[in-house]
Amino acid sequence: MISLAIPTGVVALVQGVGAMPLPFNLHVVDARLPGIFKLHMLASGAALVLMPAVIATRRWRSWHRPLGRLTAILVVAGALTAFPVAYASVSGPVARLGFAAQGATWLGLIVWGVVAIRRKERARHATLMLAMAAVASGAIWVRLTTAVATSWGLPFDPIYACATWLGWLVPLGLVLALSPVSILSGRRPPRTAFAT
Repeated sequence: MISLAIPTGVVALVQGVGAMPLPFNLHVVDARLPGIFKLHMLASGAALVLMPAVIATRRWRSWHRPLGRLTAILVVAGALTAFPVAYASVSGPVARLGFAAQGATWLGLIVWGVVAIRRKERARHATLMLAMAAVASGAIWVRLTTAVATSWGLPFDPIYACATWLGWLVPLGLVLALSPVSILSGRRPPRTAFAT
C-alpha cells in the first residue's frame, strides 16, 4: 500500500498546485470550485503521503503524535471539502454519492479515533486509524480502476460508479474483518460459529 499511497498522494499534491494538468472530469470540478477543490486535493494528497509515516512511527511517540495530529487536520480538511467536491462533480449520482459517503466515513473514523486515543484506548485507536487509512485508499483504487477502464475501452460511467464505492468499502471491510479488536467496544470480537 505504501508503494501506491505515496505516488498517488504526490500526484494529488502536484495537481493541486497546478504543476500537472488535471483529467477533464477533475478540471471541471476545479473550474466550479477553484479554492475548495485545490484545498481538497492538497489536504487529501498530503494526508495520503503522511499516513505511511504515521503508521511506521507508531512505536515512537515523539514522531507519531505530531505526524498523527498533522495528518488528522489534513484528513478533516480533505473530508469536509469532499462534500462540495462530490456535489460539483460531473460524475453520475451513484459516483457522487460514493464520494460523499467516503468523505463522511473518513471524517467519522478520524473523529472516533481521536476520541479513542484521548480515552487511552490504544488498540481501538489503532484499528480506527487503520480503518481511516483503508477508506483513504479509495483514492488509489479509483485511479487504478479508471486507468484500466480507459485503457481497455470499457464503459467508464458504471465502472467509475462501482469504483467510487468498492474502492473504499472493500479495504475498510478487510481491516474491520481482520482487526483483533472491535471499533465499537475496543475489545476482541466474540468468536462465532464461523470462526474456528
